[in-house]
Amino acid sequence: MDIIVVGLSHKTAAVEIRERVAFSPTAMERPLHEFVGLSAIAEGIIVSTCNRVELYATSRDPEAAVAQMRRFLTSFHGLEADALDENLYDYRGEEAIRHVFRVASSLDSMVIGEPQILGQIKTSYGYAAEYKTAGLILNRFLHKAFSVAKRVRTETSIASNAVSVSFAAVELARKIFSTLDGKTVLIIGAGEMCELAARHFVNNGVTSVMVTNRTFERAEKLATDFQGRALTFDDFPDHLAQVDIILTSTGAPTFILEKKKMEEVIRLRKNKPMLIIDIAVPRDIDPKVNDIDNIYLYDVDDLQGVVQANLKERHKEAKKAEGIIEQEIGQFHRWLTSLEVVPTIVSLRQRMEEIRKGELDKSFSNLKDLTPKQRKSIEALTSAIINKVLHTPTTVLKKSQNDEGGDNYVDAVRVLFDLAPPAPEGEIKQLDESVDPS
Repeated sequence: MDIIVVGLSHKTAAVEIRERVAFSPTAMERPLHEFVGLSAIAEGIIVSTCNRVELYATSRDPEAAVAQMRRFLTSFHGLEADALDENLYDYRGEEAIRHVFRVASSLDSMVIGEPQILGQIKTSYGYAAEYKTAGLILNRFLHKAFSVAKRVRTETSIASNAVSVSFAAVELARKIFSTLDGKTVLIIGAGEMCELAARHFVNNGVTSVMVTNRTFERAEKLATDFQGRALTFDDFPDHLAQVDIILTSTGAPTFILEKKKMEEVIRLRKNKPMLIIDIAVPRDIDPKVNDIDNIYLYDVDDLQGVVQANLKERHKEAKKAEGIIEQEIGQFHRWLTSLEVVPTIVSLRQRMEEIRKGELDKSFSNLKDLTPKQRKSIEALTSAIINKVLHTPTTVLKKSQNDEGGDNYVDAVRVLFDLAPPAPEGEIKQLDESVDPS
């Protein structure tokens, strides 16, 4: 049984393509059932996010599975058969395992280390579990992917450095104040980036928020969102001494705060440190303010510099994560291969036992004068012969599950001895208890 992945992502398809093949998270039952209804598909999961749409499946016929999965993506969404030819990728076997482990660990994300993708895959797996389209293999596979992602986050610093401008502001504040508990933030203007940065500050301990804007109603609305206080634009300079952090983005054509005013403010604060994040273009704060002791002024370029430095650190940590994933791929693939080896050995022994008993029955029907002791001796003899004949093939099959070409031995045995397909899921579950991928 092979694991198959077919899909597209931000790396292979523009947003206008991705949105045409997206699946609604509130209507997953029909697509999941249609997906696993394909003749070559045994189990299936659909992952659909803003940056990727991917199908995960198990199949005994990878070539047919890939072709059917590609057609499913186009036909379900009413597209021409070749509409996605340039955008789709497909992976099988170890490559498919590697791809899903990397996706779950956010190594394939637009921003390496972002945490959202793991939650999105868990949600997709939840739908497949609810509608019973994920069986033994995909259940184990996805749980393994979750544990790999957790290991990557635990053993590397891939998610520890801020890679958004708004969160970089929080990282700078922590370096200046060590803790944000009890600090007061003033938002000047109501730009989206300013608001997002303020939200990060509140989520990291800031307890008091003041908001000012040339349109007072806008200031009041934003203040309500943060359970803070709105100030008129004319009055906000009178409150600066109470403020530890200023976030400003007004679009004003000239500076709204100059060096002389801020020298007065820092005196009133008795030289307590003050952080100013000026993300306006043109800038709201006179750059000379940065010359004042205990005032730390950063503009949008400074924040971008922090983001770029942190991105470099994440890419370094990504190399460690790739090493972890390579370790985990081998472990899971051995378990997956064992699902074929164990039932094959069982089927081979069953076939030999059927032949042995059939031939014994024929012989015993012609040898009616045998004593019970003689019959027992003949049965023991034939059983010993079967065990000796099967010893080497059984040993080779068991060893082959750790080899790259192990599937070839399994396939050869099944063809040579005309064995039935591997045991269905219920039987494999019992066999599976002795072989755990985790």
